[in-house]
Amino acid sequence: MKPTSIFTILTLSGMLFACDVPAKVVNSNLTTASAQEMKDATGMTPQQHIDMITKNKGQFGSADAMRRFFFGDLEPIGIQPGGAGMVVNLFNKKNNVTFSYCSTYDVVVAVKKGKIDKFPPAEVK
Repeated sequence: MKPTSIFTILTLSGMLFACDVPAKVVNSNLTTASAQEMKDATGMTPQQHIDMITKNKGQFGSADAMRRFFFGDLEPIGIQPGGAGMVVNLFNKKNNVTFSYCSTYDVVVAVKKGKIDKFPPAEVK
């Protein structure tokens, strides 16, 4: 084997090892923090977002906040009478929370932990 090929192999091996070490350190730090504790760009945790939407349910802007905070993470799981006609129940799998959304007034009318296919009628009026 030529000395240049040995040098090339050793150089490439060293580069791969050097690139692999920081990735392991970063990944171990990410896995130690749970999803509930991680803050987003707003500086709030997902639970703080849920609490804020729950506090403001029925008020203008609550649905906008829900869409902004959980963009791409809401799965429609049912519709039912409520709000100003019909409401859509949207499930957030990451945080195990269901939101009931009235599109007529663009508001969240109910929030509950778990996957709720149908809220009690009194909660979504």
